[in-house]
Amino acid sequence: MGIRWEIAVVKEIAAQDGDLLECTVRMADGSETGAFYDLQLNGPLLPGSRVLLNTTAVELGLGTGGMHFVHAVLPPMNGAAESYGRKEDASNPYDGHIMKLRYTSLQRAVLAAEEPVSPYHSLMSGGRRLDGMPVLVGELHSMLPVAVAWMRSLAEAEGLHMPRIVYVMGDGGALPIGLSRHVRRLRELDWLTGTVTYGHAYGGDVETVNKYTGLLAARVVLEADLAIVIQGPGMVGTATEYGHSGIETGELLHAAAVLGGLPVPIPRISFEEERERHRGLSHHTVTVLRDIVITKTRLPLPLLKPEESRRLTSQLQSSGLDRKHEPVWREAPSVEAMEKALSAYGSVTSMGKGLRESPSFFAAICTAAEYVFRLLRS
Repeated sequence: MGIRWEIAVVKEIAAQDGDLLECTVRMADGSETGAFYDLQLNGPLLPGSRVLLNTTAVELGLGTGGMHFVHAVLPPMNGAAESYGRKEDASNPYDGHIMKLRYTSLQRAVLAAEEPVSPYHSLMSGGRRLDGMPVLVGELHSMLPVAVAWMRSLAEAEGLHMPRIVYVMGDGGALPIGLSRHVRRLRELDWLTGTVTYGHAYGGDVETVNKYTGLLAARVVLEADLAIVIQGPGMVGTATEYGHSGIETGELLHAAAVLGGLPVPIPRISFEEERERHRGLSHHTVTVLRDIVITKTRLPLPLLKPEESRRLTSQLQSSGLDRKHEPVWREAPSVEAMEKALSAYGSVTSMGKGLRESPSFFAAICTAAEYVFRLLRS
């Protein structure tokens, strides 16, 4: 299929968050639909402008990534009145010299924390370590707000300060962090200390070249108490053992251990999942912990209904995870407690299911988050 292109006209700007615009466009057939535009591509966008849209994802019927993206702004139509965007400093158009989306027409220069011109270069040099910092690693982007909200509720209940949480995003899903509504909401609530983007992901408070320096930047630049590392919105899956973007969680757990951190996986668990390969402990989690992760990790697991806990135990035994790793069983939080924790944040769904439709999925996230929270306290 390659790439599908269409020319459309911008009708209005619906919203702007940093470098990401949401706009309404009129297609050639007269229909109107939404599209996203990254201001780092071509600068300000004008209502009335003709734009070249990448419509591939919509035509494929994709889920999270199923939306139009403005690829280029063409000469404006009549009546363009107001521009939206940021004015570039012509004397200094680039902050740094590290290219992301390299060797493509969309490559852009960023200031990476590691490069010599960065004010953080010295912090990132000299064999820096994580010094035991917990690194909570998950697969699905929807895990992020649940983990943060649950730790916030625990801190409030015990009259403690919220830990300094830094979100680290790689390039397994969406590349621009501005596409994440969860990150925008968490920043609005001031529940995140900061964000780091590594690899070809971009737009974080701090940019880095790879996952190792991404974790280090969370610790030494943003002074995190803990890092949560989860790919951005959207993921790749092929119903094969290794053909999914969540496989990187294994590499991240290993990286955290190599750097002297404490790697803690968020298990992907669901007893409401229709697909057998994801029922109970997802085959993604099993594959990562069995085949990819080299170091032994502690695996927090929720005590659910008796028949559900029995299935989880059986899966651990048949896969050998109970011997390779250290399962840590904890009482699962109630649905009511999780609802209360999420009430200040808002609705969260994963694979189309909310808390009431998939309580085991949310309980697994909260169990891992609480395990890390207790480690920080001790």
